[in-house]
Amino acid sequence: MTIVLKGDKQIENIPSTKAKTLRINLNEDIYGTFAEIGAGQETVRNFFRAGGASGTIAKAMSAYDKDFSDSIYGLEEDGRYVTQSRLKKMLDHETRLVEERISRKKHPNKLFFTYANTVATIDFTKKYKGHGWVGIRFQADPKENYNEIILHIRFHQTDARLQQETLGILGVNLIYGAYYKHDKPKKLLKYLYDNIEKDTLEIDMINFSGPRFAKVDNRLMSLQLLKNEMTEAVMFGPDGNNILPAALLYKKNILALRGSFRPVTRVNMTMYKRAYEMFVKENKVDPKKTEVIFEITLSNLRAEGEIDEQDFMDRAELLCSLGQTVMISNFQEYYKLVEYFSRYTKCRMGLSMGVSNLVDVFDEQYYRHLSGGILEAFGKLFFKDLRVYLYPMKDPHTGEIYTSDNLKVHPRMKELYKFFKFNGKVVDITEFDPNTLDIYSREVLQMIAERKAGWEDMLPEGVAELIKEKHLFGYVPEKDPTYEINN
Repeated sequence: MTIVLKGDKQIENIPSTKAKTLRINLNEDIYGTFAEIGAGQETVRNFFRAGGASGTIAKAMSAYDKDFSDSIYGLEEDGRYVTQSRLKKMLDHETRLVEERISRKKHPNKLFFTYANTVATIDFTKKYKGHGWVGIRFQADPKENYNEIILHIRFHQTDARLQQETLGILGVNLIYGAYYKHDKPKKLLKYLYDNIEKDTLEIDMINFSGPRFAKVDNRLMSLQLLKNEMTEAVMFGPDGNNILPAALLYKKNILALRGSFRPVTRVNMTMYKRAYEMFVKENKVDPKKTEVIFEITLSNLRAEGEIDEQDFMDRAELLCSLGQTVMISNFQEYYKLVEYFSRYTKCRMGLSMGVSNLVDVFDEQYYRHLSGGILEAFGKLFFKDLRVYLYPMKDPHTGEIYTSDNLKVHPRMKELYKFFKFNGKVVDITEFDPNTLDIYSREVLQMIAERKAGWEDMLPEGVAELIKEKHLFGYVPEKDPTYEINN
């Protein structure tokens, strides 16, 4: 048992890795297979050492030779082995063997599981720190279908042995959590770091599925990864399932739009469409190898205090309904976002933003923490082959339209701004819809709350209907009697 102290107060008792493995080993119903590739048999080793493993382990294996691995699990189209596809095949194959070889009649109460990982630890040059896929398929009831938890990890340690040990502890935490914490998935997520320092390991994707997780929204679990500081950015697709950023962005052209999308409006979608049309016309930009990312920062989600998970889900629901890929990040500054993308691609990048956002980019106060100040930030922002697609802004008082030609930055920033503009790093979106310039998300939100007419016309087609159907952003139907009571 590990005791965690905060000041002079004991705040949590964390079971040791041995205590967890022993509890599982002594449970006569939990029984299954371990298949580990690439980083030793580190997880199952903990179970062997704890004692009583014969009641838990049906088989432990590592198919290190590629030909052996292919003959067991089949070939991968891309020829890689540390992939989600490989992990899935491992889980499929080993689960089928357990079902075939262990008689249900003889063992009616057995809760079968398959734990698998396929991992690459740090290389000899220490250039690539290593990563891997880890998963478990398990039964919480012998009469139920299997549940599944799959996650992707990145190592931050610079020693292969330490990475192996960390992987072994993580595996134990996952199996323990699957059986004893599956009814509390948010806590299960936090417990994955039991006896592991957060700065040694990053979990940047996780998906839950199966009957015990029927009510779990994986987008919300992505948010938990960020809130728990397990990673810097997460992504999910239109289907609501989490996506590994590296897999989606690898060697792709990237166009990103940052916003609150609370809710997503016509101006957001017009900005995206016009920027995309310009982006794909750029040199060497293949539409088939281009990803569009709608990004929301964690600070934006915290704009009104603590993160409102329902508010987050409302935004996600609308963006997914429009077929968009969504990214939630901890990157308050744009240069950090570009640096993140640069990990995975050297192709073209574009940022679509409004005039007010660009003015903020040229505000020195955001870069005081950098030794090189704003020049260091801009070196990172525009060092890559990046271009800003600027959507105009209308002054609500004078009606003046602001573009890259007449926007106002701080006098000290004028020459710096001119440099980037005249070098083609900032280009105007000229084919804009003037009818969208008066649309602001905050006003739409207020109109919804106050039940004012006309907000529907400010949103993309189908969005208003979805808000009404699912009562998003606090929408209350006119005939709802609780509205008058509550207001």
